[in-house]
Amino acid sequence: MEKSAALPRPELLQVADAVARDKGIDREEVLEAMEQAIQKAGRSKYGHEHDIRAEIDRRSGEIHLTRHTEVVEVVENEVTQIKLAQAQRVNPNIKVGEFLVDPLPPIDFGRIAAQTAKQVIVQKVRDAERQRQFDDYKGRLHEICNGLVKRVEFGNVIVDLGRAEALLRRDELIPREHFKNGDRVRAYIYDVRPEPRGPQIFLSRTHVQFMAKLFAQEVPEIYDGIIELKAVARDPGSRAKIAVMSNDSSIDPVGACVGMRGSRVQAVVQELQGEKIDIIQWSSVPATFIVNALAPAEVAKVVLDEEARRIEVVVPDDQLSLAIGRRGQNVRLASQLTGWEIDILTEAEESERRQEEFKSRSRLFIEALDVDDVIAHLLVTEGFSTLDEIAYVPVEELVGIDAFDEDVAIELQNRAKVYLEEQNHKFDEQRKEMGVSDDLVGIDGLTPSMMVMLGQKGVKTLDDLADLAGDELVEMLGGSVVSREDAGRIVMAARAHWFDGDAGSASGAGIAVT
Repeated sequence: MEKSAALPRPELLQVADAVARDKGIDREEVLEAMEQAIQKAGRSKYGHEHDIRAEIDRRSGEIHLTRHTEVVEVVENEVTQIKLAQAQRVNPNIKVGEFLVDPLPPIDFGRIAAQTAKQVIVQKVRDAERQRQFDDYKGRLHEICNGLVKRVEFGNVIVDLGRAEALLRRDELIPREHFKNGDRVRAYIYDVRPEPRGPQIFLSRTHVQFMAKLFAQEVPEIYDGIIELKAVARDPGSRAKIAVMSNDSSIDPVGACVGMRGSRVQAVVQELQGEKIDIIQWSSVPATFIVNALAPAEVAKVVLDEEARRIEVVVPDDQLSLAIGRRGQNVRLASQLTGWEIDILTEAEESERRQEEFKSRSRLFIEALDVDDVIAHLLVTEGFSTLDEIAYVPVEELVGIDAFDEDVAIELQNRAKVYLEEQNHKFDEQRKEMGVSDDLVGIDGLTPSMMVMLGQKGVKTLDDLADLAGDELVEMLGGSVVSREDAGRIVMAARAHWFDGDAGSASGAGIAVT
């Protein structure tokens, strides 16, 4: 390719080097911006419809200006395209898809052209600088940064990070925390977004990971991976809980985080404006972990419902206020930390509730089975809570109860079955009176009593039931009546007719959630 005559321009390379150094961007990006500026000036001179390209020699600084014409079979644009036959008169070896390159004389930049070129260079350099800032801080996402307060606008703090500015919004500040111009600030980068005016960097001092990262800075064992932060819960500016575990049995994770005379934890507390921090031993056993999380309160007993991720915690009467905390703070943070819903009961409340349950179950057995209170009490004491359990457990389990022989066990089961059948018949009649469709009867797991409850809620047809979500069904019937898993199966069985047209058949009822 023949080059246009051009003089060495080493000053161009010097300018590119200076701009790249000052702005912290790549020299090649500056030279490409200069080439685009010269290219724009060339099109202004020779016509914007032409494909004018500029190239700066990376060693000498020479500017080469050329016009490119594409070689095609059929010309659609006479200015930028040329037929193969015409192009081969100039270059016999040229092929379709290649370009015919004509050198142009160097441009003598006028005032307007120079101003235009300057604007293009400035814009391109600014774009490159913003992209570099975005790439730099995107790589620092989820890290702690240090900066100086540049200004405060309506409670929002603008932080100078050196090469960029960041925003620390008012709702990301610790309560009662105030900054003024020139203050040093440490915060957590939780988001970096590219925007037309430059990358927007968002900081937080209330984020749970801010405290986690502070501990990683203060405790070398966390940084080295010997100790793991398993969970964090915060009430910013007031109280926090962190759960830690050690991968080395010889190292106490709680002691390592507290430090000698509390030096390590105090460094974090001071940064967080006096926020009280409970450091808790993590455990893979949910009950143990939850008991630890409720510290400093003592726990007497726990009852877990793993399916609902709910736990009842029984505490001594004098520990109730400590377990709940001021405005429920302690139990709320423990719940956030563990991911379990926690219900707090005193020993007196738990005892009273159990006595009430014992009485109500005994009354049910006395009335339904027509037995005296001694037999009813024996059944409840052995753990029987419903008539279904009595009716359908193996006879051996009933025979194993003191003073029960096989004849008594069989009689109790028969009475339970008769009672349940009578109840189901009553519920079935009630269902029909309410207008609940017979199509629901064929769904496995849906009892007559459940259908009456659904009818009371306005769910009367197969489509009504199919439109529900599993959680909605649990809410309507109650978690003690149907589990989430069974509710999902019932809803999917109700939807079976949408796919095969068999409304309420036994095969449709057999569909299970996978």
